Amino acid sequence: MTHADKAEALFKEGYNCSQAVVVAFCDVTKMDEKTALALSSSFGGGMGRLREVCGAVSGMFMVAGLLYGYTSPTDNEQKKAHYALIQAMAQKFKDKTGSIICRELLGGPDNSPNPTLRTAEFYKKRPCSELVRICADIVDQVIAEKEI
Repeated sequence: MTHADKAEALFKEGYNCSQAVVVAFCDVTKMDEKTALALSSSFGGGMGRLREVCGAVSGMFMVAGLLYGYTSPTDNEQKKAHYALIQAMAQKFKDKTGSIICRELLGGPDNSPNPTLRTAEFYKKRPCSELVRICADIVDQVIAEKEI
């Protein structure tokens, strides 16, 4: 099973888009699933259903941070390199989807805190399953490029 397949399956189990991406990469990040689920739980629905940055994108950034993030507050070269990586990943996502903003991707501002019921109709009209796949594929591309 690919990371994209796992992310989509997790999303379809009911996990939010951010959780789906972060947990799909636990085999690579070595983070236990319970911690990964809790860490990423606030970012679904564009950050707590505020419809801001797409939760799948936030999850993608979290995985990149776990794998390639900087840890020194004074190493500006590491910060610069990491921010460049994050911006490149965001651009790849935008090239495929047109935006990294949840409300633009979903076509509406519904930002109530109530989770949407996961029905067959939900999966038909929401692009989120595909968005988590795209983010997982982008992370896999970065990993492959870093291993070269």
